[in-house]
Amino acid sequence: MIIVKAPLRISIGGGGTDLPSYYKHFESTFISAAINKYIYISVHPIFIEDIILKYSEMEKVKSVDQIKHPIVREALKLTGINSALEISSFADIPSGTGLGSSGTFTVALLKALYTLKNINHNNMTLAEDACRIEIEKLGAPIGKQDQYISSVGGLTRFHIDKKGIVTSRPLEMDQHSRTDLEEHLLLFFTGYSRSANELLREQDNKTKEAQGPTSASSAAPSNEMIENLHFTKELGTKIGYALEKGNLTEFGQLMNTHWEFKKKRSKSMSTGRIDEWYSLAMKNGALGGKLIGAGGGGFLMFLADDKRRLRKTMREAGLQDVPFRFDTLGAQVVLHD
Repeated sequence: MIIVKAPLRISIGGGGTDLPSYYKHFESTFISAAINKYIYISVHPIFIEDIILKYSEMEKVKSVDQIKHPIVREALKLTGINSALEISSFADIPSGTGLGSSGTFTVALLKALYTLKNINHNNMTLAEDACRIEIEKLGAPIGKQDQYISSVGGLTRFHIDKKGIVTSRPLEMDQHSRTDLEEHLLLFFTGYSRSANELLREQDNKTKEAQGPTSASSAAPSNEMIENLHFTKELGTKIGYALEKGNLTEFGQLMNTHWEFKKKRSKSMSTGRIDEWYSLAMKNGALGGKLIGAGGGGFLMFLADDKRRLRKTMREAGLQDVPFRFDTLGAQVVLHD
């Protein structure tokens, strides 16, 4: 049996610029952090020729083409596995909550299958293969952030060039500043889960509409969505500088600006209830915050000046806080027996 775990993530700055409709024209820069909340995948060869899948549903099929779960189906095709295998998945936090669960699932699954088949890989190629499945094979309107941060872990700055090539480097923070950041970031579950694809497809379509018939190598015309993403990328760069200086107050202010601009991308990005919670937090110990993920639900993240006051206020408002730490290892095999 092989068991792999891959970390979920929080987006720190520049998120949304990692979609092909943007970076193919303008390149992307963003910062993301892996956290110690995981998706686990186990794979176990079996004696019968069936393929057995256990996730939120259960499947037992005779061939790969019969598999309903699209990511599992494409991952098995990619690795050439076609029978006699049981795959199970488990998660610390449910899907649809804005922490990159789909990309993390794909990364964990591929790492488990590559380990089973002794396919040589590193975590950057693992992430690229996960992107190939979700974006190219399945046509999901998503970016590359989730797959890469889940693969490499850490508090990491990524760059995507116009050809889609991704490079990464750890954010240069001293241990004191990193610990201070970790201690003052709080996550609160709104109670709402949703699929990110609808909101991301809206952003993707608006970005493509502005480009019209221009080729991917041409300079695309500007519109409100593209200007918003330009500003978001710039904010991500500024956030990186603030964190590397250890200036958490500036980071909180920039995160607040980031959220205000993120809400402009779609009327579905926030809700009246989420806006109320955000306002409540800013009056009770938060320096800045935003909704994690594509929007519409999931987790609110705040940088807290007064952690105890903020946590008490949000709990009284009905939100559940989820303590976390940064993950530094990325996707890894935890059992190979």
